[in-house]
Amino acid sequence: MTSTNARDGSGTMFDRIAKRYDMLNRIISLGLDQGWRKKLVKTETAQVLDVATGTADVALAIVNQIKGSKVVGLDPSKQMLAVGEEKVKAAKLDDRIELVVGDAQEMALEDDRFDASCISFGIRNVPDRLKGLKEMARTTKPGGRVVVLELAEPRKGLLAPFARFHIHHVVPRIGAWLSGDHEYHYLQKSIAAFPPNEEFAKIMEEAGLKEVQFTPLNFGTVTLYHGTV
Repeated sequence: MTSTNARDGSGTMFDRIAKRYDMLNRIISLGLDQGWRKKLVKTETAQVLDVATGTADVALAIVNQIKGSKVVGLDPSKQMLAVGEEKVKAAKLDDRIELVVGDAQEMALEDDRFDASCISFGIRNVPDRLKGLKEMARTTKPGGRVVVLELAEPRKGLLAPFARFHIHHVVPRIGAWLSGDHEYHYLQKSIAAFPPNEEFAKIMEEAGLKEVQFTPLNFGTVTLYHGTV
């Protein structure tokens, strides 16, 4: 994730779209991404690690909704973090949110530091997902929760064909139109390649997490996973 090349899903790729990222997410998700994040925030506690924090949306949501909470946001993209820093300073939350450049697969953070850790729409971009999940478990205190919010390609249900059409055709077209880049073609491909819910839940268990559960949201286009260290 810390590679200096511009491979799809890398920090360098997100550097290029950092200033447009929030707007693109609002439009492409039809404004639903903020609601998904609120569901993730409800599961968290005081000291939280937000992996793939991007422009710090989740970090800001956590400290705004949970009194006394503090967040460390980690991301491989310096430009995404720069946008996040501006938002954190504008909200005057510098004392509660720390943003750091880092690789989810090898985090320079202490064992058992956090009450909970989360990753929102980022595990797809971690080359070794098992290793990333193990790192999240390592840095979370025993009994703490690891939460993953991730996009999915619906495979069942009456609305599944419409959701797949949105992912395969609408997302890349709107993304390319707004950004002028190919990054959102990558988004569509990465969603399609992500393992089914049951399979990813087993990867979480392999990472040492217990009581792993998942909840499909918005007709199966997003899934909320959580497990206990």
